[in-house]
Amino acid sequence: MIATILSFTAYNCSNDDDSGNNDPMQQIPLDFSGTYIQEDQMGRPAINTVFVDMADKSMFNMTVPSDQNAAFQNKFQTKLEALNPAHTDPMYTNALGFNAEEFTTALATDVLTVSLTGTTTFFDGTNVLTGRALGDDVISTELLLIFGGPAGTDNPGLTDDNVDANDKPFLSTFPYLASPW
Repeated sequence: MIATILSFTAYNCSNDDDSGNNDPMQQIPLDFSGTYIQEDQMGRPAINTVFVDMADKSMFNMTVPSDQNAAFQNKFQTKLEALNPAHTDPMYTNALGFNAEEFTTALATDVLTVSLTGTTTFFDGTNVLTGRALGDDVISTELLLIFGGPAGTDNPGLTDDNVDANDKPFLSTFPYLASPW
């Protein structure tokens, strides 16, 4: 799976699309022999951790994203309503204006989408799940969307993890992540 993704990424990121470029990276034959198994599904941070029961972890991790909504949306909604019973009211919405069914439908397909035309952000008050910048506070965002209600002000003790920044500045060049020590 990883080899497949990397090969498509490398091919699709090329700016010379079949122009006869002599780039040595394009001349390396790809080897797809062997058996590859998807081991973990973590497109969005904490979704798998919070919404997938232990008994379903292996099944969720091995389900292709296009099949996840049908297999898991109802289970996600049940979990969401258990975490915040206000979501059992079909008129109750979160800060996105999503009721429980709409929100869990968006979450059940655990992929991290990327906006090609606008801001890439995990949540900026109007856009949601259109990618993720390193500095996005994804856990506080998820808590806000689960517990915060329509204005984001319900249950204030549950809507923020109080970790507001990385402990070290991110790098300005690739790989962008700060060194661990």
